[in-house]
Amino acid sequence: MIVVGLMSGTSADGVDAAVVNIRGTGHRLKSELLKHVGRPYTPRLRQLILQVCEQGTVGQICHLNVVLGEVFARTALLAIKHSGISPQRVALIGSHGQTIHHRPVATYEPGIGQVRSTLQIGDPNVIAERTGITTVSDFRARDLAVGGEGAPLTPYAHAILFAQKRVTRMVVNLGGIANVTVLPQGEDLAEVRAFDTGPCNMLLDGLVAMETKGKARLDRGGRFALRGQVDGGLLRWLLAHPYVSRRPPKSTGREMFGEDYIRRVWAQAQRRHLAFSDILATGCRFIAQVLHQAQKWTREVSTELVVGGGGVRNARLWSELSGAFDPIPVKRMDECGVSNQAFEAQAFAMLAYQTVQGVCANLPKVTGARHPVILGTVTPGIHGLS
Repeated sequence: MIVVGLMSGTSADGVDAAVVNIRGTGHRLKSELLKHVGRPYTPRLRQLILQVCEQGTVGQICHLNVVLGEVFARTALLAIKHSGISPQRVALIGSHGQTIHHRPVATYEPGIGQVRSTLQIGDPNVIAERTGITTVSDFRARDLAVGGEGAPLTPYAHAILFAQKRVTRMVVNLGGIANVTVLPQGEDLAEVRAFDTGPCNMLLDGLVAMETKGKARLDRGGRFALRGQVDGGLLRWLLAHPYVSRRPPKSTGREMFGEDYIRRVWAQAQRRHLAFSDILATGCRFIAQVLHQAQKWTREVSTELVVGGGGVRNARLWSELSGAFDPIPVKRMDECGVSNQAFEAQAFAMLAYQTVQGVCANLPKVTGARHPVILGTVTPGIHGLS
C-alpha cells in the first residue's frame, strides 16, 4: 500500500511529506521510503502558528485550521508528483497536523472528572478534498480518551524500524522537544519505554531569537555554542525544573517550555552576565545531561544510541550527547538505513496504515493509556479508501 505521511513538529518549521510503500500484517511491517519532500512555512505563517500556540483566539485557530489543511494538501501532492507515482495509486494519507496545544496532565472538570486534552490542526477534510485521497488524522485523541497522554506516538515506528534481536537501542529525537525510546533486545513491543525528556531545539532556537530580537531562528551548525563554556550555575538552575525529575509517562510542549520559559532562562543568564555563546553551550549540556539521566526510568542499559531530529546538525549538541553517553556508540538514523529528515512523516504513514488495518498502535506503557486502541479518525477521499 502506498501511503503519504505528513508531519509538522513543535518547532513549526514547515511540513514534511513522506511517500512510503508499506506491507505486512499485525505488527510485522515493512516500510520503504520512496520520496521525501520538506516544505518550509513562510515567515508570516510560522509566526501565526507560534502566536496561536500560546495566545491565539478562537477566530485565528478556526482560520489557521483550514489554511494549514491547504498547505498540507499541497505538500502531499508535491511529494506524490516528485515520487513519480500517480495520485490514484496512493491509498492513504496520514496527517499528524500541527499541534497548537497539548495538556497531558489531567485537570478536574466538575461533573465530568479528570480530563486530558490535545489539539492538532490542519483540516483533514481539506486534505481529502484537494487530493482525493482518504486521510487519517487526529492520532492522539483516542489514546487520551483511555487515560493516556496521547504522546509520544512515534516510538511505535521506532520499534518497527530500529528494534534488534540482540541489541538494546535507545532512540533519541532532538526535535523542538527531545524524547527517548528504549527498545530492549528481542523486539517485544510490550517492553518498549519512551517519553519526552524536555526542551531541545525549542530552547536553543528561543535563545537565538532573544539574542537577535527575532532576526535569526537558530544557531546554524551550533557555531555559536561551540565557542562557549558551560556555566555550572545556569546548568543547575535548568536541571532543577520539576519536569526533569517527573516520572514517566510524561509528555510536554510549548505550554511548559514556550515563550515564557525562554524569557525566564534568558533572565537567569543575564543575572549571571553570561556571553551568548556560553548560554547556548550550557543549553546543549543541559539537553544532553537530561537525555542521559532518562536511562534511570527505562530499566534497560542501552548498548547503542540512534539519534534523529534537527538537532543532529548542531555540532555542539552532538558533541555533548556523545560525551554524555560515552562509551556507548552514537549513530545517526541515516546510518541505520532510515532517513532522519523523513522519519516522523514516515511514522505517521505507518500509523495511518495501521488505522485502516484495524491494528492498535499506541503503546500503553509509553503513554499511560489503560489499554491499546486504534488511533486516528478517517476522512474518506473522493473514491473512498483506495
